[in-house]
Amino acid sequence: MRTFKFISLLFITLFIFQSCQDNDDVATPVNLEVQDFIWKGLNQYYLWQSDVPNLSDDRFANQTELNAFLTGYPVPKDLFNALRVNSSIDRFSWIVDDYLVLEQALGGISKNDGVDFGLSYKPGSTTEIFGYVRYILPNSDASNKDIKRGDLFTGVNGTQLTISNYQSLLSGESYTLNLATYNGTTIVDNGKSVALTKSVLAENPIFINKVIESGSHKIGYLMYNGFYAAYDTQLNDAFATLKSQGITDFVLDLRYNSGGSVLTATRLASMITGQFTGEVFAKQQWNAKINAYYEAENPEALKNIFTDKIGSVSINSLNMTTVYILTTKSTASASELVINGLKPHVNVVQIGDITTGKNVGSVTLYDSPTFGTQNRNPNHRYAMQPIVLKIVNSVGFGDYFNGLIPNYQLKETISTFGVLGSTSEPLLSTAIGKITGSGKMVKLSTGKEFDYFKDTKSIQGLQNQMYLEKAPEGLLKALE
Repeated sequence: MRTFKFISLLFITLFIFQSCQDNDDVATPVNLEVQDFIWKGLNQYYLWQSDVPNLSDDRFANQTELNAFLTGYPVPKDLFNALRVNSSIDRFSWIVDDYLVLEQALGGISKNDGVDFGLSYKPGSTTEIFGYVRYILPNSDASNKDIKRGDLFTGVNGTQLTISNYQSLLSGESYTLNLATYNGTTIVDNGKSVALTKSVLAENPIFINKVIESGSHKIGYLMYNGFYAAYDTQLNDAFATLKSQGITDFVLDLRYNSGGSVLTATRLASMITGQFTGEVFAKQQWNAKINAYYEAENPEALKNIFTDKIGSVSINSLNMTTVYILTTKSTASASELVINGLKPHVNVVQIGDITTGKNVGSVTLYDSPTFGTQNRNPNHRYAMQPIVLKIVNSVGFGDYFNGLIPNYQLKETISTFGVLGSTSEPLLSTAIGKITGSGKMVKLSTGKEFDYFKDTKSIQGLQNQMYLEKAPEGLLKALE
């Protein structure tokens, strides 16, 4: 919590400094309040602030000049995008017009029918795509329907999915998926369909937690699908279960985990290990002016430290010296942080595909005096999730923009998906073989590879984040 208390103090200090600069007795017009919030928030915290001329600290002499600039962007999202660096550099900053939806999404809560899927291009096409089911969420509408992992679909309500229409087709409250099969050449409709309805659904990220016995090995296997801080206690309980069974080895399945809380990532790394309490897990690199402030006032606040507690509760640690981590193209942000952060400390054996390559983190900014949740502007619900920092491991490495390369590269294919958690599922089977020395990497030559396009969480966007936890009410009390 030390880091986050200091962050909150920094936010307040910087905001006061900015307010002094803008104190020219000119108010922000009501119709520009959102735009004013966007500019000031990005000016203070955006990682690439120094690379955007219109975000320069001396770009506007006073509020009057800033207001004149903001009038050129009547649509807030247009201003937000105009103040970002090129999208090839900043791929992950977001703005929303309803922070309630943002807060739910960052906690794993969304309007969901229960089908977690990936999207790929149809063979020979650069516009038409198809979906494949990766897993079904328990207690969802899909869990009661005839649809399962490995099923394919090409259309929604009879319309072929394309890179132009997939968002609108899949965003409906209810729809019918048109199912398909792979005929050895391409993906074709098979005449079957399934009707699905979305409801507000909270995804427990602890999808599978079990022990696999193979010879003298007791292998703990955890499939973990999202770094949602609300489930940290349950995650700790899952590790307690593994620990109580005396596991000798550990496989962490992050193949569909696109990220989440930095705090949760630090806790997970501490559960896997336990022998590094108090040592550096990762280090934060903010924009130049915030970094300078930290380095001058409290350089320790830039560090994320291995811990042995969640609040006052002891962490159930496994004291592993080797961990096997399963990955795909969908493995991103906080998942990559765990892999990269553990590498200087233990032997990390990565099995699967190259990861997304998200080495930067964000924070939720609200339109309030401190950019926190207290005293938010009642006139709107806009909030931003801009990239504010890069995270490196304890030895300073964090350059994996193109993804983390596995030790054993093994791509999932729809024809060899297998059952998640089964010892015959290709990725898990490979990990077991490497642990026991009894098997070689599974050959997937019979599986057809398709060009990856998107997946459920990257489509939703808000769940494809690595973010700092904020509890402004508690932090403000600490600052009194």
